[in-house]
Amino acid sequence: MLNYAEYIKIFIGLLAIVNPLGVIPLFISMTADESDRERRQTIKMVAFGVSVILLVTLFFGELILEFFAITIDSFRVGAGILILLMAIAMLHAKTSLIRQTDEEADESIEKESVAIVPLAMPLLAGPGAIGTVILSAHKGAGVGHYMVLILGISALSLLVWLVLRLSPWIARRISATGINIFTRIMGLILAAIAVEFIANGLKGLFPGLA
Repeated sequence: MLNYAEYIKIFIGLLAIVNPLGVIPLFISMTADESDRERRQTIKMVAFGVSVILLVTLFFGELILEFFAITIDSFRVGAGILILLMAIAMLHAKTSLIRQTDEEADESIEKESVAIVPLAMPLLAGPGAIGTVILSAHKGAGVGHYMVLILGISALSLLVWLVLRLSPWIARRISATGINIFTRIMGLILAAIAVEFIANGLKGLFPGLA
């Protein structure tokens, strides 16, 4: 197992990538025509979808890398670049095109159910979160390590549920500027994590750099 500071760092990194506060404006617009009961059901499905996607990634992510003969160091560099691009978009208070393109956004508004696609994936549990979970799983071994990661993913899903459940209240009390400020802070944290991923991956690929 890793030390507690590492697990806290993993959780904060995932929280920064998922960024449930940043999804609030999109969530409100996509569920504007839903009744309160329908919106509550959508929120449950979003939280459940995030949990299932990340848990499946936790247990089967490395197998997928092995199937495609991708080394963990190559994946670190690739995931780091991907997360860095997301972080740059967040620093500009924008939704990265990696998470959702403009065409996908327009299409999603017309869908009857937006819980799993696009809210749960790719807006919340997108490529960045999936890559982070795979790399986090590789950092340790044993039942204890996986149990802590499961608890972290469960806590993150619960937090997603809580934020979306309180989204009307949050939107009334926190302006778009406030949400953008939070998004920029998360983007800065994310950029630092991305650089660390890239640096560790390059060290593994080119030992001479160490």
